[in-house]
Amino acid sequence: MSKGLRVSELDCGPLQSVAFEIAARECVGLCGPSGSGKTRLLRAIADLDPNRGELTVDGVPREAMSGPDWRCRVGFVPAESRWWAESVSAHFAAQSEARKHLDALGLEQDVWERDPAVLSSGERQRLSLLRASDNSPAVLLLDEPTSNLDEGSTDRVERWLAELQRAGTALLWVSHLPEQLARVCNRVLRIESGTLVELHACD
Repeated sequence: MSKGLRVSELDCGPLQSVAFEIAARECVGLCGPSGSGKTRLLRAIADLDPNRGELTVDGVPREAMSGPDWRCRVGFVPAESRWWAESVSAHFAAQSEARKHLDALGLEQDVWERDPAVLSSGERQRLSLLRASDNSPAVLLLDEPTSNLDEGSTDRVERWLAELQRAGTALLWVSHLPEQLARVCNRVLRIESGTLVELHACD
């Protein structure tokens, strides 16, 4: 049984016959011009938008799981996450485990009982990453996960995600910053004219 994500013949909007694999413990970058379909591709893989194709996670076909179960195994972290309760803690199942990671992400412990509506965009962005990891996903789909962060917080998030990667999580990381992709990714895919092209392998 292969570990990680396998995408085959995926059609979603302007993107047709998309095929690639991400192994466990691998970080793959995704770039392309604005409007080329990066977010749409992530949402299709997470089965949030209409699409056709064959997808497996850890060798198990998407069709063998319910939608919620698939999204637990393939977690999507949008650039702006939704929050529905009046405290951060209410959004987490494994609260004691999640709280252990606040310091690593540069978050104060008292953020746990605060209303997400009063937090900064950067705080919410880091908490959305933590929330996605709460389900112990096999794959994380990251849509510009550091776009609202300063340099110090970006460094913390990159190191924290690298720890998840080393522990076995596969990452698909969208960024407009070539220098970031060179730092964090094993290889990079670019959307060009509705298809994926592999650019290079990163040291």
